[in-house]
Formats: sequence, C-alpha cells, structure tokens
Amino acid sequence: MTGRGDRIRWVEFPGREPVRVYVHGLGATSPGYFAEVAVDPLLAGHRSLLVDLLGHGLSDRPTSFDYSLESHADALASALTAAGVSGAEVIGHSMGGSVAVVLAARHPALVSRLVLVDANLDPLTPTRGAGGSRGIAAYSEREYLAGGWAEVRELAGAHWWSTMRLAGREALHRSATHLVRGTSPTMRELLLDLAVPRAFLFPEADGPPPGGDALVAAGVSVVPVPDCGHNIMLDNPGAFVRATAAALG
Repeated sequence: MTGRGDRIRWVEFPGREPVRVYVHGLGATSPGYFAEVAVDPLLAGHRSLLVDLLGHGLSDRPTSFDYSLESHADALASALTAAGVSGAEVIGHSMGGSVAVVLAARHPALVSRLVLVDANLDPLTPTRGAGGSRGIAAYSEREYLAGGWAEVRELAGAHWWSTMRLAGREALHRSATHLVRGTSPTMRELLLDLAVPRAFLFPEADGPPPGGDALVAAGVSVVPVPDCGHNIMLDNPGAFVRATAAALG
C-alpha cells in the first residue's frame, strides 16, 4: 500500500455479490467490532471483508505514512482493487465512516452504497483530557510518543485499549489529528454530494445528529438505534443488524 511492502489485511467471509466491506473506527479493528454482526443471518451470505486500516489491527503500521483520511481512503481503494472488489456496500463506524465517505468521493466505482455508523462528519476541536480523537490530537506527535499515549490509555479504558494497543503510536496520533482536522470539502459536504444510497445510524439516546435535517433533505436515511452508545454494533448487535439490513435493502 505504501510502496515499501506494507500490507492491509482483512478477515473475509465468502458469499455472493455485492461485496460488503466493514471499516472500523479509530484505534479499533474490524474483526473485533464487526464479526458477530457480519455473520448474523440478516447480513450473512454476501462476500464480506472486515478490513483493518493501515496502522491498525492486523495491518502493518508504517511510520512513513501520513494517515490522513485521504491516504487511508486511497490505501483502502488499492486493497479493494487488489481483492477484485467493485461496487461494494461499505459499512463504516466512526472514523471508518469518515474514510468510507472519502473513499466513495475519490473512488466512486468501488462503492455502491454506504452505511455510516455514528461517523465523524465535521472537524472537531482538540481538547486535552477529552476522550477519543479530540484528546489524542491535543498532543503534538512528540508529546504523544514521549508519554502522552499512556495518559490516553488511562482515559480510553480497558475495552478500547484492548484494540487501541494494537495500533501503531504514530498511526493512532496522526489518524486522530487528521480526523479532527477533517477534509476540504468536509466529510459532511462530501456525503451530501454523493449519489449512492446512504444511511446514517446513530444512538437514539444522543438525539438527532447535528445537521440531520440537511442529511434527510439530501436523501440520507437517518436511523436512530435504541439502547446503545457510540459502539452500536457491540452495544446492541440485534438492533444494529436490523437497521443495517434495512439500509442495505
């Protein structure tokens, strides 16, 4: 993926077309977050790739890669092309949803449908001590590598750290920094302009997502999922499967 032999890896289930591609969030891994739901009878039967982005999970962790959303999307596109995938139904969680939007905008032949799972659509403000990407991006890369990662580990908690620890430290910091910075046009603007069927799943308890009315007006199906937090597929896998299956038609 980088010209230096670095590889993107995935777990694959055989089945029919169209291919379904699952993409994890920051510091996560697709097999750990999506395996249970991908084999549910409502979603099983399609060829399915549970892909780990560069720097995460099973994939390599090059320190020369910039880990921008655009670079993540281009590397994912190269992996999908190598796997013989086109017109995929892409399910992306959190940062993975952001990457999926950029993938669809930059490589439209690879994506036929999007399901975004509480995805990041807008730039954020880095905040020291905050959870998630905002807290990680509040450190400079030097600060993060010198010990900030240990402070983030304490904030992340045991569950997230169980997969975050697999990510390269440069990869995690750079991915978070670019996620907080966003893209130009923004991920939201890219999403609004896409012509493929799109759905946005969000935790019902959080209330309607910002800009939800504009998403609906642009043809995006905005779907509340009950009894869950940000990790919808882990917190309420049954409801996630039903909502995703409905979105995929």
